[in-house]
Amino acid sequence: MRRLSLLTAVVVAMVVGAGLWAQERPAYFLVKVAITDQDAYGAYRAGFGSVFQQYGGEILAVSAEPTVLEGEWEATATVIIRFDSRSEALEWYNSDGYQELVRIRQSASSADFILLDGR
Repeated sequence: MRRLSLLTAVVVAMVVGAGLWAQERPAYFLVKVAITDQDAYGAYRAGFGSVFQQYGGEILAVSAEPTVLEGEWEATATVIIRFDSRSEALEWYNSDGYQELVRIRQSASSADFILLDGR
C-alpha cells in the first residue's frame, strides 16, 4: 500500500511538472531604431497601435536616451516588447498588417530587431 502511494505521488508530480514545462515562455523583442525621416516615421507610429493591440503584446519600455554602460548604442529609440509566447510574437511580426508598417519604418529609419525567449 505504501509503495502504491509513493508511486502515485511520483506519477502526479511528473504529470504536474510536465504541464509546467509544456507552457510556452514569454518572448521579448529588443528593438533599436535610428530614425532618419521623422515625418515618414510618423505614418509608422500612426498605424502601429491598431495593429499591435490585435496580438496581445505589451510595450515594457521605450527610451530615447537609454543609459549605455558598455559599448556603442546608436539609436533614436530603444524599445522592449513582451508577448506571452514566441509564437504570438512571430504572429504579430509576420502579420500582413505589421509588415505593411515595416515597409514604412524601413523607408524612414534603420532598425535592429531581436527576439529573445524569456523565463
